Parts: sequence; C-alpha cells; structure tokens
Amino acid sequence: MLISIPIETDRLRLRAFRSDGSDLDALHAVLGDADSMRYYPAPLDRDGARGWIEHQIERYEHDGFGLLAIEDRATGEVIGDCGPTVQEADGVSYVELGWHVLASRQRRGIATEAGAACRDAAFVALDEPFLISLIRPENVPSRRVAEKLGFEIWRGTIRAGWGHLIYRLDRPS
Repeated sequence: MLISIPIETDRLRLRAFRSDGSDLDALHAVLGDADSMRYYPAPLDRDGARGWIEHQIERYEHDGFGLLAIEDRATGEVIGDCGPTVQEADGVSYVELGWHVLASRQRRGIATEAGAACRDAAFVALDEPFLISLIRPENVPSRRVAEKLGFEIWRGTIRAGWGHLIYRLDRPS
C-alpha cells in the first residue's frame, strides 16, 4: 500500500477493508441505503457491497491505494468509506478522492474529517499534481464536503449517462 495506514484523526480510523467478510454488513448499511445512494444508479445489494469491498482490495494490489473503511475510533464501528481511487473522466485517468458515510452519521463532519486525512495522505504518498472529485451537481452535501476540503469546480463531464462536476484540488506548493 502506497498510502501509510491506518490513518487516524481525533474521531476516526481509516484502514484497508478486510477480505474476511467482517466489513460486509457495515458497508452494506452504507451503500445499500436508498437515500444515501440516490446519486448513484441504485443502492447496492449485499452482493454489490461484497463486490465493492473486493474491488477496493484489488485496487490496493494494483494501484497501491483505494477506498478505506472509516471506523469510529470510540466504538470500532465501520461508518463509511473514503480515500483515493483511480477514475476515468473523458478518457483520462485521474486520482479521485471519494467518500460515503452511513446515513445516521451524516451531517456531523465525518466525510470532511476523513476526506481531509485522506487528501493529505494522498498528497504525501502519491506523485500527483492534483486530485479530483466527481460529484453530481444536485449532490449538494458532497459538493459542500469537496469545497470544505479546498476543491473547486474545474469542469463538467458525463459519466454513466449523468452530468457530473469535476472538482479539482492542486497539490499544495
């Protein structure tokens, strides 16, 4: 893994997903929630959440990084995911910072706290001139997180038939 983990903040621990299935129920609660996933084609069923975890583990092996499990440090509960992933936009590969947080824990600064930690770790570990975040224009909560993290709208694109804003954050000088 190129990014040094676990990453810890005051409230959170970000770590690699486990291949033993122990993260499945918690992540399915996040990615299977219809309201939280309203900006995606559909919420994920249990098999979809399992595939999501497997895909992150493949990313760790292939890219050296991927989405990380967000744990509440006080309870050990997995409450979402966050981290950099390689994503394509308009035929070009970029490193995107993404996040998902359990519906019952949203609006508490968790995505921003996890995002800031992952942003900083990505800039330390990866030789990237900038990071992006792909966000649907109507996803105001994620847009606010991106803006709190210092991202600014760079341009638009179409992904999976939907318009997306590409937010961009240049490496600090």
